Amino acid sequence: MTVSAAIDRPASPALWGYAVFGGLLAMAGLPIYIHAPKFYVDEYAVSLAALGTVLFVLRGLDFVQDPALGWLAGRLRHARAQAVGIAGVLMALAMLALFAIPPVFSPMLWFALSLTVLFSTYSFLTICFYATGTARGTELGAGGHVRLAGWRETGALLGVCLAAAAPVALAGVLAQPFTGFALGFAIMAALALWAMRSEWGRLAVPQRVDAPVLRLREIAADRIARRLLLIALVNALPVAVTSTLFLFYAETVLQADGWEGPLLILLFLSAAASAPLWARLARRIGAKAALVSGMALAATSFVFVLMLGPGDIAVFALICVLSGAGIGADLTLLPAIFASRMAELSPDAAQGFGLWAFVTKATLAIAAVIVFPVLDLSGFAAGPENPDSAVLALVLLYAALPSVLKLLAIVLLALTPLTEK
Repeated sequence: MTVSAAIDRPASPALWGYAVFGGLLAMAGLPIYIHAPKFYVDEYAVSLAALGTVLFVLRGLDFVQDPALGWLAGRLRHARAQAVGIAGVLMALAMLALFAIPPVFSPMLWFALSLTVLFSTYSFLTICFYATGTARGTELGAGGHVRLAGWRETGALLGVCLAAAAPVALAGVLAQPFTGFALGFAIMAALALWAMRSEWGRLAVPQRVDAPVLRLREIAADRIARRLLLIALVNALPVAVTSTLFLFYAETVLQADGWEGPLLILLFLSAAASAPLWARLARRIGAKAALVSGMALAATSFVFVLMLGPGDIAVFALICVLSGAGIGADLTLLPAIFASRMAELSPDAAQGFGLWAFVTKATLAIAAVIVFPVLDLSGFAAGPENPDSAVLALVLLYAALPSVLKLLAIVLLALTPLTEK
């Protein structure tokens, strides 16, 4: 099964739906870890350590839940369109509860319950989405998985940009910008469900009646699948750490004075713009080589962050462009490689993407449970005024830790044998 091939021929009209739905899921993923902790700290004076603990506990739930949701998605594949519709509505309601409805009891408990529903539905939808995308990529023929990933992950990165920009943009016109963001998310959910309406039923059931359903034990027994999941975990941790700390770093170290939002948008716009370029490069030199190049670019850019201080906004903007391009490679090529491997094992790989969803969210939880307590112990507090020891802890967590993790991911990928045609 090829994992790198031509993506520059005209796309099927149905593929734009993958970009829209990918954008929706992206809005409910990484941006929540960027916005929600700071929102609850600013609005409800919740401690950073408590937030980190809640996020980590919720990922403990995912350890059991996500594989189970993969099993459920496989069992419901004959009614996948209806299941996706219900989950999409619940996810929109959870987003409204998180940002648009003031807590009716303890803010921390409200935060935990809202995120539980949000991330549970997010997981289920992600599993169904990527399992359906695996079937579509196989249907497209040679290079289909990378071609589909170019649409899907570009849409996802644009969704991250939209979610990162919306609260900043809405702050100028609305008294409650996060309420506007949550309402916009609900509208986006309706659009995404409509855009993918014809895909779920047609692609949910393997064309071969006797096709085996891929189970966890088959995935665990496959050495390449295990290695790819490990790489996904280690490789995503740097992005999780930097995303979790981005706003705090810009405010405290750079003293960006209002530039936090534009810099965050620049980071993800660079990732979105680079996604189709990485997919094209994968066609020329192979998905593995292209991914290693992107990971090396990101690791190098993280190192230069160690040298910055107050006012270095222009240099940091350049670093955002470079590291964003590295993120584009991660989010485009690694899922395509994993989808290709799942397709080799079985036409129905819902449980494989249950594990993928767990790994994706686990990185954000691990980042939160590491960085927030460490910052708390260092004496860090939201705002530009902090003791030198707290600022040093923030810089090392934001720049040095991601560089080390990225280098480890590069080594793991280099040692992983992948067959590309």
